[in-house]
Formats: sequence, C-alpha cells, structure tokens
Amino acid sequence: MKPTRILSSLFMILMGTGPLAQTTVQSCNRTVTFDAPPKAAISNDVNLTEMMLVLGLADRMVGYTGISGWKTLDAEMTAGVEALPELSAKYPSKEVLIGADADFFFAGWNYGMKVGGEVTPETLEPFGIKVYELTESCIHIGEKAAVSMEDMYADLLNLGAIFDVSEKAEALVAGYRAELDSFTASLSPLSTPPRVFVYDSGEDVPFTAGRYAMPNALIEAAGGVNIMNGLEKSWATVGWETVVERNPEVIVIVNYGDVTAAQKRAFMMSNPAFAQLDAVRNDRFVTLEYVEATPGPRNIAAVKTLAAALRAE
Repeated sequence: MKPTRILSSLFMILMGTGPLAQTTVQSCNRTVTFDAPPKAAISNDVNLTEMMLVLGLADRMVGYTGISGWKTLDAEMTAGVEALPELSAKYPSKEVLIGADADFFFAGWNYGMKVGGEVTPETLEPFGIKVYELTESCIHIGEKAAVSMEDMYADLLNLGAIFDVSEKAEALVAGYRAELDSFTASLSPLSTPPRVFVYDSGEDVPFTAGRYAMPNALIEAAGGVNIMNGLEKSWATVGWETVVERNPEVIVIVNYGDVTAAQKRAFMMSNPAFAQLDAVRNDRFVTLEYVEATPGPRNIAAVKTLAAALRAE
C-alpha cells in the first residue's frame, strides 16, 4: 500500500469514517466473512423478509423473492415492502439475483435454494453475492440439533452482526425471550401434553412438520407434543396411516396457498378415514399462518395461539 493511502486510511479511521472491521458469522456448515455491511440485499420468502424488516433493513434491500407465487402479504408486511420490488414470484434464478446487482441473499434450503440447484452459496460467490442460510434449513445439508426458538434468535443476531445493527437485534431477541418466558410461566399446567398433528398440505399424503421444523418447537413451548417429533426431517410427507395410528387430539393447519385453511379442515372433517381421530371427533383445529409457523418474528404469537388451543374445552 502506498504511504499516501496508508495516511488516508488512518485519517478515516481516526475520524470514524473508515471501514468497519470484518464480521464473521456461522451459516450452516460455513463461516461467512463480511468486509462491510451489505447494501443491496435480497431476501426470499415471507418469514425471512419479515426478519429483515423488523431489523429496519428495508433501505439496505433491492427487493425480495418467493412470496406471491405461494403466499399473500398481510397489511403489516405490505406496508413494510411497499418500496421494494418482488423480483421473482417463486424461487429466484441466478440471473435474477445477478441482474438486481445484489450483494447479499438471505435464503434457506427449500426456502429459495435447493441442494444441487442453480442458486447456492457456491454458485453465487463468483458474482460477489454472499449468502446467509436460515438456521432451521441447515438440516438439509448436514446434522443439527432439533429445532428450537434459539434457531430463530440466532438468525436475528447473525443478521444484526452482518448489517451492523447488533444493538437492535440483541434488544429484539431479549424482548422475545422475556415475552415468551413470562407467557409460558403463566400457563396453566396440563396433566399430559396433548398430541398435536401439523397439517401443512396434501390430500393423498400429508406434508407435515418433523423434529427439525419450527412448529415442533412452537408446540413444545405451548405445552403439547408433536406426534411427528420422531420424524428425523424438517418438513416432509408421511402416510395418513401413521397419523391415524397416533390419533392427534389437536390439528394445526398451516394457512397459505390455493387451498385455504377452511378447505383443509373440511377435507379432514368429511373424510371417513379420519372420523375416529380425537381432533376430528371434538373439532379441535387451530390455524397458524405460514409466517407464524416458519422461523420469524411471529413465532411468539404462534406459541400463544397454540397454548390457547391446547387448553380449550
């Protein structure tokens, strides 16, 4: 480095205008280093986009992807992204991300990226696009502990470090922890944890949440037990025979897509194969919006909804 450049850099640092120190975070099985906070970020899916919004990062974004192809935005999120374009209705192509001059992609495995697909951290690296992976999704490429609220907290804290808003991220996470701790401490105890089945979608075979999907943690926090908590997968299909055999007392319907929650409930209520399920006999269904059932800021509200449903007469 030339002496004049050294002096200039020292002057910038002394004046507080110099580059920030490098930031390194863990993203699944990778460590990712940032020389400076991203300025042209893209997030995929509604829950990941909401994480960006609660951290006040909309002005660091050039767009979002993967929402309107499957989901709808409520009024709160519509207002949060009104200045941003949706660059792709479903998963983005590599060309979409490059064409937007992105320098950062917040996505996950099966949340905008597919193992062996064209959009991965490795395929984007040559174009200067760094990737941070949703922690819940890491099970698709390696081993991890069963899902917990800590996964969501870790994502917020890592995004805070990446974008140099750690103070805000830490305050948010501390608030979520305190709110959840206070709420669960106030819950009336249940003699036995109610058996819960998560019905995401599908009629021939149901798509549901295993031990590595966020609803498993939400159900446990609310005082129930996921009947598929032994399924060593995240979101996956199972046989209806298994559901009938395990006889859920409460069914959680994830609401999104072309088939409404009311239609999913009607399918289960009208099918003779499910007539003897405790949840069907007693009409014990509870609906979570997709943005509540996947990792994100609305997980605390989801626990409260589930806890009320598990204690309803």
